[in-house]
Amino acid sequence: MATINYYTAEGLQKLKDELQDLKVRGRAKAAEDLREARDKGDLSENAEYDAAKDAQGLLELKISKLEEVVGNARLLDDSNMDTSKVLIQSKVKLKNLKNNAVLDYVLVAEEEANLAAGKISVKSPIGKGLLGKEVGDVAEITVPAGKLQFEVLEVGR
Repeated sequence: MATINYYTAEGLQKLKDELQDLKVRGRAKAAEDLREARDKGDLSENAEYDAAKDAQGLLELKISKLEEVVGNARLLDDSNMDTSKVLIQSKVKLKNLKNNAVLDYVLVAEEEANLAAGKISVKSPIGKGLLGKEVGDVAEITVPAGKLQFEVLEVGR
């Protein structure tokens, strides 16, 4: 069964652009690499040709998976979403109860996650632990480093 993920317009367009780039430039480069390797002689003893064929196979696999992701993607309309609790596309302000650090995150689909930009996946341990929480709730989340407790200070869009 296909997994449906929800994306912002920007995130979905980014995936479509990546797919198009792989299909056009990626395939052209793979074909050129094969052509160059083929020109180097006997294919039965040509390691460069084997490597180019493997790279081409991996490229086609990546294209196939990305086509599936884009095909099962749904555009998220957050104009009528509940802002009383944490959902995908929620902007949350959290307080780490251990060190009192205040953090701002946006919960996004896995492919849009970028910790440096403050975007965390709803499938990550922290994302999963925050889903459904409301302002004032404390989320106890198990991460590889142990247990963390976050108080939800704000939820918005």
